[in-house]
Amino acid sequence: MGNSFGCSASGERLVSAARDGDLVEAKMLLDCNPYLAKYTFGGLNSPLHFAAAKGHNEIVSLLLENGADVNSRNYCGQTAVMQACRYGHWEVVQTLLVFRCNVMRADYLSGRTALHLAAINGHVKCLRLIMADFVPSVPYEAITSQTDANRSDGVNVKNRCEQGDLSKFINKAADDGITALHMAALNGYYDCVHLLLDLHANFAAVTFHCGTSMDLIGAGSTPLHYAACGGNLKCCQILLARGASRMTLNCNGWLPLDVARMWGRHWLEPLLAPNSDSIIPRFPTSNHLLLPLMSALNIARECGFKSMGVTSDDGDTCAVCLERVCSVAADGCGHELCVKCALYLCSTSNIQSEMTGSSGSIPCPLCRHGIISFVKLSSATEKEKQLHLSLSICNSCILHNSDAEDPVSTCLPDIRRNRVAMISSDVFCPVTCSPFHSSAIPVCTCNNGKCPTFES
Repeated sequence: MGNSFGCSASGERLVSAARDGDLVEAKMLLDCNPYLAKYTFGGLNSPLHFAAAKGHNEIVSLLLENGADVNSRNYCGQTAVMQACRYGHWEVVQTLLVFRCNVMRADYLSGRTALHLAAINGHVKCLRLIMADFVPSVPYEAITSQTDANRSDGVNVKNRCEQGDLSKFINKAADDGITALHMAALNGYYDCVHLLLDLHANFAAVTFHCGTSMDLIGAGSTPLHYAACGGNLKCCQILLARGASRMTLNCNGWLPLDVARMWGRHWLEPLLAPNSDSIIPRFPTSNHLLLPLMSALNIARECGFKSMGVTSDDGDTCAVCLERVCSVAADGCGHELCVKCALYLCSTSNIQSEMTGSSGSIPCPLCRHGIISFVKLSSATEKEKQLHLSLSICNSCILHNSDAEDPVSTCLPDIRRNRVAMISSDVFCPVTCSPFHSSAIPVCTCNNGKCPTFES
């Protein structure tokens, strides 16, 4: 990861504080000299790189708020988001995304992006966060409609997924032609493979010769070849279920079955045999597919990072954390949350789509309604207080047709009009009666039987 040789004494202290997670020391140094956060340290790892690699999210936030370059590179060409994805610190990845880090950058050594580093280490939470800017907060059927149209038009399998920004990003190859799907399949990370395939990663992408150890599998290999080398049965099954071919030959003339035999994965032979009659199960959409993430992330960027920690002093408090002010509303049920809780739900939810009713949605923490997107609450809009309707007690002689000069009604003793008695349901009038003041609840003084209604 490099070191901090050559920087000032204060810079060395800041690097040590970022590496060790010493938030108090980092605050003190930045209060004395805020420009320390902007130092590049001669191309070596900056404090932001160290804090991201170690998962110290509070220090990452502190450095970025003091002007640290979110896209700064170290001597290997790696950015802070690459370091966070490599070690699986999804909270750091989330913070870096709020500060608009560039996830498209590749390192100098092998051309790998943050997506490759998350896939090769099986960090599925980092993987879905990295793709947040490319997966719109719309129903999943709308995302798959273009692919279904291509299938009906007979588009070639290899070119079917190469349209749109999402496909270009998810199928971006490193210097050796290896995609994120190759890496996840090789290491047997089924959750990552499942998520990538749901977002239309190209299962027919092939590698090419570059003189690395990956050539032991052979150039021209597909993700199924790599899954056969890794030996994970579920990875092979889902690749076959999504359209991968058992008959694809790589540059060495090897089928996926041959690769499995070479690496001693004999339990895969019945599945990968060209004439296999093995039953391939059906796979639902991934539990890690979270469509509301883009909308929540854009609202967090628009509101600003500091607003995510603003506490509420009035009644407009988030019902989840009971601390921060509500700033977003769930599209559908309308329940309001703070943007930090919305981001947390989008980053950690792992609920089956059958429970929410829609693929890629997350359940509302208050009503369990499936959420596809979030909308920003206007700061000028005052929350309307819902008034509870109550039945009013009818005024005397509003509905009764008795004459004011009726001797029977005028001769009633006062004790009958003012006595305290049990109020039965007969004395309640329709809701259109004019209500009395809440401080006095008089009883109907009509004496001709029951209080009349509009129907009588």
